[in-house]
Amino acid sequence: MSPPPMPTPPPGCPMHDPEAKQAPPPIKSTTTTTTEAKCPVDHQEKKPVTPPTPPPGCPMHNNPNDTDSKSPVTDKLNELNMMPNLTQHRQEDQVVELPTERVISSIPKAKDSDSKWEYPSPQQFYNALRRKGWETPEEEIETMVDIHNFLNEEAWTEVLKWESKFSCECNEDPYLTRFQGRPRDISPKARWHSFFGAPKPFDRHDWYINHCGQERRYVIDYYEAPEEIPGVPVFHLDVRPALDDAQTIMARFKEGFKNKWDQFFESSSAPSSSSSSS
Repeated sequence: MSPPPMPTPPPGCPMHDPEAKQAPPPIKSTTTTTTEAKCPVDHQEKKPVTPPTPPPGCPMHNNPNDTDSKSPVTDKLNELNMMPNLTQHRQEDQVVELPTERVISSIPKAKDSDSKWEYPSPQQFYNALRRKGWETPEEEIETMVDIHNFLNEEAWTEVLKWESKFSCECNEDPYLTRFQGRPRDISPKARWHSFFGAPKPFDRHDWYINHCGQERRYVIDYYEAPEEIPGVPVFHLDVRPALDDAQTIMARFKEGFKNKWDQFFESSSAPSSSSSSS
């Protein structure tokens, strides 16, 4: 079993509440359990620069153990989805004016409803960073929010791929009921790969998906892959259902076997690198 690409990625977590801009449809990805995607920010007409370094763990999740916050902004935790109700208040020493508009994701939040999860505004994102005690250049916040939203759309695309593999007689679409940031809890898969020299994921989220009345937990490990173009970050997500029941274990086994089978025949059918000269 080979380890995943070299990691160390940014945050990603959907938000809630009404009224915001509509998000673009989920980004297409090339694999089933993992996806690798380039930064959504257009760098074509910009001189390559060092991308903003994301903080360790998603700042949008509230951790009661965090006591080093330097921010005067405090937020109560929503017990229904484990997310802080972030304010839109500007920081007292803030220089850059940050947008307060929020973007609606493509991720459903309730059964038989058009309600979608919302992403944080740049101002809320900045407040969350300050609440955690992380000093981040204000001019980089909007880029970080773009990456944050992009990664969540990628993760949801992978969740839908997995859900299509589970038999379901109803015509209901899956939806995200709640989620939890667990940056300090290394998943068994990530820990196993780390034994072979692979860096550990930068962040981890657990998403709880309801489909036809059945709840399924997904583990999402976030990594940063090597850059193909200087200044253009590439991210790697490992998305898979947790091994919580026999049905999921069988689905993971079948998918792993299928991937190995496809890799074997791809390598077998590849043309030989050496050719005879006439």
